[in-house]
Amino acid sequence: MKLFSDLISAIEITNKTNAKIEALVNYFKIAPNKDKLWLIALFTGKRPSRPVKTTLMRQWCMELTQLPEWLFLESYSTVGDLGETMALLLPEPHHNLDLSLHEWMTELKALKPKTEDEKKTFVLEAWSGLDQQERLIFNKLIGGSFRIGVSKKTLVNALAKLTNIDANQLMHSIIGNWDVDSIAFEELINGSHINYDNSKPYPFCLAYALEKELPELGEPKDWIVEQKWDGIRGQIVKRNNEIYIWSRGEELVTKQFPELVEAMSNFKDDFVIDGEILAMKDNDVLLFNDLQKRLNRKNVTKKLLEDVPVGFKAYDILEYNGNDIREVPFAQRRERLESIFNSVALPNHIKLSFIVDFTKWEELHAIRDNSRTINSEGLMLKQKKSPYHTGRKKGDWWKWKVDPLTIDAVMIYAQKGSGRRSSKYTDYTFAVKKDDALVTVAKAYSGLTDKEITEISQWVNKNAIEKFGPVRTVKPELVFEIAFEGIALSNRHKSGVALRFPRISRWRKDKPVEEIDTIETVKQLITAP
Repeated sequence: MKLFSDLISAIEITNKTNAKIEALVNYFKIAPNKDKLWLIALFTGKRPSRPVKTTLMRQWCMELTQLPEWLFLESYSTVGDLGETMALLLPEPHHNLDLSLHEWMTELKALKPKTEDEKKTFVLEAWSGLDQQERLIFNKLIGGSFRIGVSKKTLVNALAKLTNIDANQLMHSIIGNWDVDSIAFEELINGSHINYDNSKPYPFCLAYALEKELPELGEPKDWIVEQKWDGIRGQIVKRNNEIYIWSRGEELVTKQFPELVEAMSNFKDDFVIDGEILAMKDNDVLLFNDLQKRLNRKNVTKKLLEDVPVGFKAYDILEYNGNDIREVPFAQRRERLESIFNSVALPNHIKLSFIVDFTKWEELHAIRDNSRTINSEGLMLKQKKSPYHTGRKKGDWWKWKVDPLTIDAVMIYAQKGSGRRSSKYTDYTFAVKKDDALVTVAKAYSGLTDKEITEISQWVNKNAIEKFGPVRTVKPELVFEIAFEGIALSNRHKSGVALRFPRISRWRKDKPVEEIDTIETVKQLITAP
């Protein structure tokens, strides 16, 4: 447990991805193979069901510490995390338990069917033999989650650095069907339980934001222009009658979109196609807010398939019948893609991306400005002769997004950051007017300079009204311009709206709080072109 505890500590004290990868690599080098398997399982959501209710653990902690409930709850409010609160309150250990991670997990799995008294005895014995950090980890193993800034991609990159195995193959291996008790670590990372050759994707070709005037790009006839859709970029791989879907985040998401798998089975040829996964209904592209309802679902129910149907707009083809054609000019790849799509009858939710018809650069301005009316983010400009690059390369592909929407809102909550910013308030909640009150509309933590963050933190320390765990309620006085990419109605938010990618555009020191936007003016942006 100490080794795993040290890893968690090393990860939590940094916000740098490379430092987290290095910590993971060091752990994998020295940890027992069974511990490595459990770490991968825990960090990819393959954890066993909770063996003890957290309400019972809280009750046992209060009994052990003799704390009244009000004081325990006050401590919980200050700390903001139940597992950490209990770890901090418990008395010093009086012996040492030296079990490995996989031994603890075996014990916890065996604890599930036992009586409440047996569970209490086990938990109290564990608490008395672990130090503060180890207790926190133990509490998390029972009832919490490891939300410590380690994504599946970070975990995979650490394994790739350790083993020199292709990152995409590792991603396929660790998120596939496997069980800690029936696979060895070497078998897992080498993918003995999968056929990676059939699913292997390619690195995505990415675009830079347009940084020059359109005429500087050359002749319009040398370019193909498409809409830039706001969904999930994906590669659909069809080889040997098997179909796989990869996200740009290098995650295998096949099971989340069964309707795409079914539609792609209509094709006879093998291919790797690049495109956009979108929520679509009646041939119209829905908002990203709708697509979110379909993401990261372990089980896609019939009702969800009906409520949020998903489609695919194909941009490019990278492989055809086993041949890598990424070096073929884009215009020719597009012709091949059109030929494939015209060869079979496809449902309406599987489409080629629409090519914008234009002859002069100036014609694109109005088309771009009108993008939001069809839930597009703007335009993509692709040189006809361009190959399908790996990653970003300036000059061949450009993204030309519409200008962000903006509102003026007042800060009402502030929360401290993590890592090097743990002493400053960097996470803010903003509100707009609703009648004579304020209603929260967005959270944002980017867009300010270090100097502005320091100034705001000093102001928060002087003007905090209430505290709720790590959050401070502040006087509604500081006004900020909030920029965002899109807006949609939402039943999940008190304001009734959800903003897409909100960030701070500027600190409006020139504007009094009386002049912030109202929820009515914010909602008007939903239909704004």
